[in-house]
Amino acid sequence: MRIASVGDLHCTKTSLGAFHSMLEQASSSADVLLLAGDLTDNGNPDEARVLVKELTVVHVPIVAVLGNHDFECGKPDEVRRILGDAGVNVLDGEAYEAHGVGIAGVKGFCGGFGQRALGAWGEDSVKHFVREAVDEALKLETALARIRTLPSVVLLHYSPVQSTVEGEPLEIYPFLGSSRLEEPINTYRVSLVVHSHAHRGRAEGKTSTGVPVYNVSMPLLTRTFANTPPFRVFDVPAAEPSAIGAAEERRSGDRRR
Repeated sequence: MRIASVGDLHCTKTSLGAFHSMLEQASSSADVLLLAGDLTDNGNPDEARVLVKELTVVHVPIVAVLGNHDFECGKPDEVRRILGDAGVNVLDGEAYEAHGVGIAGVKGFCGGFGQRALGAWGEDSVKHFVREAVDEALKLETALARIRTLPSVVLLHYSPVQSTVEGEPLEIYPFLGSSRLEEPINTYRVSLVVHSHAHRGRAEGKTSTGVPVYNVSMPLLTRTFANTPPFRVFDVPAAEPSAIGAAEERRSGDRRR
């Protein structure tokens, strides 16, 4: 399966026509389009409606996660509903299967990386902050567990590794991702990870077990690959039909429970 991916569109109420060409090219290049959060600039429902109009040129399944900007107005559920009503599969701890590949999606959260990751110690406000990162990692683990027999792609907004945020100011690393997201990625059969959020980071990195991680932030891609449209395309081998059938049977069992 061919996957096109981009994030950090930051669509505003005046963006009509701004993404038309890029999205049309992405659609014609792949079997599915992944949108890695910050779909809107301020989480305004009217911005989401403009984006929906831009997405009408896409003729392949669209899978997305929200980003921090999509929460700014306090209406993420409405943004998600507008996109969902237009056929966009907005994931928040769920999984989507396309062409024998499972896509697990969650926004992710902050917290930092490795030994410098913030721990749940001290004031309640710090514990609540860390709990948010842990909860996002648990949602990702749940999504991956549902599609464990399939080759998987992880779709995030925040980074699971430090390497793809390098280039940003060191002081904001803790706000660009969390290595807690890396743990379920290393545990399950993940072929690759895409995220955005770090506009001035690096385009490619790896988890500690070698899973490829790609930063598909549109500002980064525009700067790094100046002679091509600002999206990436990846080839992911699909599962055998028997594995797809097993995944379908498990999902049916989950629904019966």
